[in-house]
Amino acid sequence: MANSLPAGAAAFRNSQEYLQRQAPLLAKQRRRLGLEGLVGDLAGVIINVEPELQSQAVEEFQHYTGMSLGGAFRGPDYLTAVLRLEGRSGQARPADVLIRSRNNPAANPFGRLNDRPKSRHLPNTRLETFFFECSDLERYVAIQQGQGVRFVTDQIVRTDTYWFIQTQPSQAIGASYGFIQWLGSRRDYSFSGAQPVDWRLPSPAAPYRGNIGRLDHLATRLPARSRDEAILESVRLTNHSYQFSIYVESLNSITNVSRRSADDVGLVFTSGIAPFADEASAGPTEMFVHNYGPRTHHLAFATEDIENTFAALKADGMTFMIELVGGPSEGLHQTFTNPSGNTLLVTEYIHRYGGFTGYFTLSNVTALTLATGKQ
Repeated sequence: MANSLPAGAAAFRNSQEYLQRQAPLLAKQRRRLGLEGLVGDLAGVIINVEPELQSQAVEEFQHYTGMSLGGAFRGPDYLTAVLRLEGRSGQARPADVLIRSRNNPAANPFGRLNDRPKSRHLPNTRLETFFFECSDLERYVAIQQGQGVRFVTDQIVRTDTYWFIQTQPSQAIGASYGFIQWLGSRRDYSFSGAQPVDWRLPSPAAPYRGNIGRLDHLATRLPARSRDEAILESVRLTNHSYQFSIYVESLNSITNVSRRSADDVGLVFTSGIAPFADEASAGPTEMFVHNYGPRTHHLAFATEDIENTFAALKADGMTFMIELVGGPSEGLHQTFTNPSGNTLLVTEYIHRYGGFTGYFTLSNVTALTLATGKQ
């Protein structure tokens, strides 16, 4: 509400100067501390859902992406289903999606973040964690704790297949950064004592699934005042670098990108330029945050033959917030689905045409941001 704004909020407006000055300094500090190179590829994301919706969420992912159920098991804290897309020869293994439900929903460090007007009906549902491979987790944790970084657990969680730790939920983005060190087979999430769950959820035979590939980027919506904090946090905690921002002044919105390299999954942070003051002036991004809180808004999947795939998805029951935007002349094609009732996440399908050296275009970002207003 307008009367809940902090003092000076009306005068606040994001600019590039601070971000462009601080991001390179943090990258230098990362190298000086010995963090450079410890954090590698995005290994996956963890989506927590309501227990009664978990199998539906898994079926939905299998139906409308190229991912398949790679196993499910129950441990002391979670029931976990692993969705994965097998990598192609010569390519890095794509990031996985872990869909979880808590054995004890009351033990949820993200619970307060879910108490918003359009999300409180699913009090345990959000994409909670981006987790990255780490080559020396003990060293990484020691350095970051020395810099004041706080983790959910005091100690590294050690199993016979991996070590894992995640940061406290970020107030800027409503998610944690997780780090995993494999002890044996990479991407083996089960461990001694975990009980296999025999979910018979075969992947559908829809031909379009073969066109939907790896995660391209993860996109978070966050408040205007958290924009700089969110991007600098990604630089501080991972090997990402701040890349660029696209301002959509007419919609009070900025889309910002951090990533490790052109071949890695990008982290996209979209915020307002000015903070929420009232519904009439907020714009789609700040209005989304007002209704749902800071959270990951969508997962984007690289998609081949996107025009025919889009038509096939529609014929198979998927509904969309917007038609395909862009095309070969713009260098990329994109669209947003309506949000899932099981995960609250939107799915983006994106095709980048050969020779396109950009990441996004202003026209596509504007159209997709405007579509978010339908939520």
